[in-house]
Amino acid sequence: MEKFPQARDLLASGGAPVVITPVAPAPMRQLLRVHTSGYLRKLADDTLTDKEVCKLGLPWHPRLLHRSSLETAATVAACRHALAHGMAANLAGGTHHAFPDRGLGYCVLNDVAVAVRELQAKDPSLRAFIADTDAHQGNGTNAIFRGDQRVFTYSIHGERNYPSAKEAGNRDVGLPRQVSGDNYLAALSETLPSSLDSFPADLVIWISGADVHEQDRFGQMKLTTGQMNERDRLVIAWCVGRRLPLVVLYGGGYHREPGMTAHLHANTISTAAMAFRAMQSRPDLPENDRHGVPCLPLPSGS
Repeated sequence: MEKFPQARDLLASGGAPVVITPVAPAPMRQLLRVHTSGYLRKLADDTLTDKEVCKLGLPWHPRLLHRSSLETAATVAACRHALAHGMAANLAGGTHHAFPDRGLGYCVLNDVAVAVRELQAKDPSLRAFIADTDAHQGNGTNAIFRGDQRVFTYSIHGERNYPSAKEAGNRDVGLPRQVSGDNYLAALSETLPSSLDSFPADLVIWISGADVHEQDRFGQMKLTTGQMNERDRLVIAWCVGRRLPLVVLYGGGYHREPGMTAHLHANTISTAAMAFRAMQSRPDLPENDRHGVPCLPLPSGS
């Protein structure tokens, strides 16, 4: 999708305090922490059924698995960087509809699930909070982590939007179609901070989503650009204020105006980067914890 190189170019030229770093594809051993070998073989060999391709929403391509592995590797790298330095982002990611044995809704691999399982393989006690503000429920993520006391899944989404069959998470906030920006922000403020306080997380992974915008083709929400900026500011402030390491991911976005989806994603990353810079200037922060800017792993070839 064109939004990936467009957003990268906006960030590279817009003066945001970011460092963009390429990654290598995630190795098969990481993908197998979540996905079945049969599904990965189908992705590699072009043996998905017509029904599976239809549900995925993407045609098979020789680079489909490679590209998705890059995206997943970037989320893994961003998580590691955030745990070490406080904040990071992936200029993609948030493919929350993918299940272990199938892809859905343009999501091939569940990058968040793979990243959490990879971190937990090294530290079984690690506790992750997944904050999903994409317009669509993260059904794959909810299903994968159901029953895992080390992971809290929060999703605020359109109750009657895709996916039609929801998967229960730890806290699901279903909103009506065409919800106003004010009502969205009120629901977010009433539920996300209390959810963060209820779970002692070591890391927050935020699937931001640009599809809540009023001009998105599929979001069925009515946030203006200014209200999206306020959403971003609030989520980041709630995490920074609680000293929670934060990873920012794109999620979905399908704006009617060409180039606008990239602009909205870049706004979110810029807001995070500026918050990180402000956090690093705090006089109470030890000198050896000052790192200036977040590292932003980018799937090369997106």
